Amino acid sequence: MSITLQHIRDAADAIRGSVMDTPCLHSRTLSDITGAEIYLKFENLQFTASFKDRGALNKLLSLDAAQRKTGVIAASAGNHAQGVAYHASRLGMPAVIVMPRHTPNVKVERTRGFGAEVVLHGDNFDEALDCAITLAAQRRLQLIPAYDDEKVIAGQGTVGLEMLAAHPDLDVLVVPIGGGGLIAGMAVAAKGIRPGIEIIGVQAQRFPAMSCAVKGVTPVFGACTIAEGIAVKTPGKLTLPVVRQWVSDIELVDEGDLEQAIVMLLEIEKTVAEGAGAAALAAVIRHPERFRGRKTGVVLSGGNIDPLMLSSIIERGMVRAGRLARLRVELRDLPGALATVTALIAGLNANIEEVHHQRAFTHLPVQTAEVEFVLQTRNHDHVAEIIAALRRAGYAARQHDGQG
Repeated sequence: MSITLQHIRDAADAIRGSVMDTPCLHSRTLSDITGAEIYLKFENLQFTASFKDRGALNKLLSLDAAQRKTGVIAASAGNHAQGVAYHASRLGMPAVIVMPRHTPNVKVERTRGFGAEVVLHGDNFDEALDCAITLAAQRRLQLIPAYDDEKVIAGQGTVGLEMLAAHPDLDVLVVPIGGGGLIAGMAVAAKGIRPGIEIIGVQAQRFPAMSCAVKGVTPVFGACTIAEGIAVKTPGKLTLPVVRQWVSDIELVDEGDLEQAIVMLLEIEKTVAEGAGAAALAAVIRHPERFRGRKTGVVLSGGNIDPLMLSSIIERGMVRAGRLARLRVELRDLPGALATVTALIAGLNANIEEVHHQRAFTHLPVQTAEVEFVLQTRNHDHVAEIIAALRRAGYAARQHDGQG
């Protein structure tokens, strides 16, 4: 069957009360930054922190009694896994989830916590899916596809229904793409309600499978991405025709774009998004001219990010913003020299986070030391002010960017 608006409305009826109608809120600050009118759809607030709850539940509810008793299996980088595991447990179905070996621990443990048997296999989603298909046949389990299934697509499409119910005059929807289940369902829903609305997809530059499939070119994949939730190498057979028909363009974002969007969401909106969850905002930030002056619906598709990765991304974001800086300062290796420099830095209202005093591993003359400071600063201008002050005081100082 081909997915229609009625299928998506039926899915909304089926999952109502078991899946959250998440907020879709205007962001004044992000609108000021981008020049667009930004409306964020907070799918990271679902119980399993992802829109995947919707399609997983809609598919599970369609199974007959015999299929429910035997159990289900799914392959997932994490979010579909949690959706299937949680709702299968709630409905009394045994569940097996196959996940890539390098899936963030937070997703693996949450999936186990919902009572599913977790099998770690392969280095990416496609290898995990091959394993799941094999296990499904061996153990007679019902496969719950992550995206290439009518019931799953219809369930994901309910995101579009909710966004247009909240804001009927949206001009454009920006949606992350992995296999295409979310954007296919949302495109059918949105175009059915508001034919003139534009749908724009977003993929990680390192995993441009859908973008390349639409253009008819062979994709080149990277080894990994922080947007592992959309790191899919094979677009859905059902989703690809829908994307070709209804999606006007697919923007690609790099790892730096994703990191920046994660930090901005955390700092501005006080909300946690994973790499895939921040991809749509990353595209708007990277291409503001495309959205300027338009009412833009941005889907924050998930918030399952490993805390250690989030910590690293925050720190890197502070470096990019000039709020964390590393300086190297040459000084005479004499008593009181270091105290003089630290007093100067303190007088400029920078906080010293780390100090490394290097005497041996340097090409500087004997009795000269190189001191590396990691400073908490206000911005890039503040860093430049500190370097200028150190040089006026007679010290050779430079910012160290980590490349040498």
